[in-house]
Amino acid sequence: MRMKNLCLHIFFFFIVSFAKASSVDTIEVHSAAMNKTLKAAVVLPAGYKNSTELFPVLYLLHGGQGSFRDWLTQPPDKMLLHRLADQYNIIIVTPEGNTTSYYFDSPLDKGSQFESFISKEVIAKIESSYRVIKEKKGRVIAGLSMGGHGAMFIAARHPELFAAAGSMSGVMNIDTRTWKVPPAFAKSRSENFARLLGPPKDTVAPYIDYTIVGMVDKLKANDVKLIFDIGVDDFLIDNNRDLHRRLLANGTPHDYIERPGKHEWSYWEAALPYQMLFFNAVLKSTGAKAKR
Repeated sequence: MRMKNLCLHIFFFFIVSFAKASSVDTIEVHSAAMNKTLKAAVVLPAGYKNSTELFPVLYLLHGGQGSFRDWLTQPPDKMLLHRLADQYNIIIVTPEGNTTSYYFDSPLDKGSQFESFISKEVIAKIESSYRVIKEKKGRVIAGLSMGGHGAMFIAARHPELFAAAGSMSGVMNIDTRTWKVPPAFAKSRSENFARLLGPPKDTVAPYIDYTIVGMVDKLKANDVKLIFDIGVDDFLIDNNRDLHRRLLANGTPHDYIERPGKHEWSYWEAALPYQMLFFNAVLKSTGAKAKR
């Protein structure tokens, strides 16, 4: 009898735990800018279902050669986003960014308009489908690698949308000469930028209007809180250090961290919780935290 009761207790424990757990929706977002429909994952915290509160949102961008499901499937801890959504009572949205879009609107490729997709179409879809704060004070954006570039780029160009922006191992300069990579990889990415933006007009500072190190004055003028980090063995460390120096030189407040690590998922799994601490503090300061 005691064994039966123990089994019943365990059964009900798992039922209650499951009922209180975060959940994930996969949604479709039509892009008028690109004339196609793309997907996004939406991680809802446990407190969302039985609440009438409005929730803040983290838009979390994936890296190159990735997809919208990367943040859910690639970290060693597959419950990373679930735990963070529950811990901070925040909705986390991971939209599709294609494999090599770098999250800007290409003037040449109408099928690669990802600045418009994220800043207009994804946000509009989320705000029409979920109980979220529909103001700057309740939105933050971050990403890894290509997505780190995207988060900083979109926040710089649309400061009215986001209270904070973050980058993990981000491409802070799309001039591949600043990357510590094999020549073949640098060449393939340079060809990708030429396909999306045309041949560089300036060989000293190519695509300066599309790269983060060229936007430091804009970042200073914007009221967007910034955090970016990089592993000391990452091939992008030089252009992250360059951005840090430029922001110091022009007096732009920001948090910059270097820690042990490479350009890999074990690093990003460890980095995201630190960025969430930063975003949580920003959201508290704006009064955008959902009540528990």
